[in-house]
Amino acid sequence: MATAGVVQLRSDQKPEYYRPDISPESTRTASELLQINHERYHIFFNASGFHNHIVHQLLSMWALGASSDQLQREYDHNASYQRPLKSASASILRDLGDPSKFMGYFGQQRYYGDYLQFFKEEIEKTSWQDVLHKYVFAGDERAEQMLLRMFAGLLHPIIHLGFGVEFEQPAIIAEALAQAACHNNSMGDFLLSSEKAAQEQPQTPKPIVQLLDEIHADQTSNTPKPIQHYASQIHISPSELSAKTAEMTNAVIYYTGAAQRPTRAIKFDFVFIHCVNSTIFFPCLLRLPFLTPSAKTRLLEWKIRLDLNFYASPKAPTLRHEDIRNYQPKIPSGWEGVQERVLRLPDDGHAVKLVRAIAHGERVCKGFEGREGFRIRGEEWLKLGHMVVDSCEGKGTGSGMYWVRSAGLDGAWEGVEVRGKL
Repeated sequence: MATAGVVQLRSDQKPEYYRPDISPESTRTASELLQINHERYHIFFNASGFHNHIVHQLLSMWALGASSDQLQREYDHNASYQRPLKSASASILRDLGDPSKFMGYFGQQRYYGDYLQFFKEEIEKTSWQDVLHKYVFAGDERAEQMLLRMFAGLLHPIIHLGFGVEFEQPAIIAEALAQAACHNNSMGDFLLSSEKAAQEQPQTPKPIVQLLDEIHADQTSNTPKPIQHYASQIHISPSELSAKTAEMTNAVIYYTGAAQRPTRAIKFDFVFIHCVNSTIFFPCLLRLPFLTPSAKTRLLEWKIRLDLNFYASPKAPTLRHEDIRNYQPKIPSGWEGVQERVLRLPDDGHAVKLVRAIAHGERVCKGFEGREGFRIRGEEWLKLGHMVVDSCEGKGTGSGMYWVRSAGLDGAWEGVEVRGKL
């Protein structure tokens, strides 16, 4: 059984998106490797704050039906550069139990092991649901600071939390909480100022893709408006949660897939893919029974505002929908073929997460096709899956070889193959 200290998957689990008939052998292998990672390795693999993606990678691969050998291969590669986890300090654990001292250790990588042990012990006393509510959604200063940090680090803490909740793993939820505590509050000013501005102005909701269009057009002017001007136009009511979750998913997959250059090979922006990879977790996060309607709308509003922020920075790229619509896969197949190919890629978890999130997005958006604001539709979902795998196959390993960074800038595309010469 999965506990605060034991990672244990079940073959009969039904995560947000999965392929049926996951083997017991793969389930055992994934559980064993995730347990080793939990006990041995830090959440950051270097002092620069680069994230350990073993949890993301193995759970995504397992959900897509990876074999034991595939799981072991990718684990061995990515474990080779991880940083060892240090034991918790008894004195620091005592401090963390004191609400007046808990936040004094925020934003410092060296306390990850201490926070991890603290949250594991807290979960053991009650439940992961109670701990998540108390430390992230209770509304006091401590919870507010933890919630803001969930959105730091290119959304890694909330992605990690999403994996823990989706796959029902208290130990991984403890990792996510500890990771959030060790992040700085890099997005806090933006999120809170945008929220305040939204509360002070009339509610005139627009489709997310309309705001994307306005941001792109604005950045070509001499005096572009600050991103808060657009982020503050996001307003969601509790009755819209399902539709707005789907719209958020569609919009971010649209701009991530369409941010291409007509003279260069298809590539996906490394920052944008994190906005996509986090979409899969919002349905399960927004189903948490202890969240109030206002907490759920706030969570989704923050996500959409960050999506707009990431699209705008440092320069909003031109979105070429035709590059998705007209795409011709290198190896035509259905989703099963795409997923089997992504499982064979040398990867640190980003590509397999992206394919799974896009496939999940197709399901989430299916009932909303034809509505205003839903630009990705029909066969374009599968084409996007092919675009991911085709753009990564044969390109080596590492984010710099698979992805571009800052797709709106000319320099991002230097070194990417010219179309027609592939």
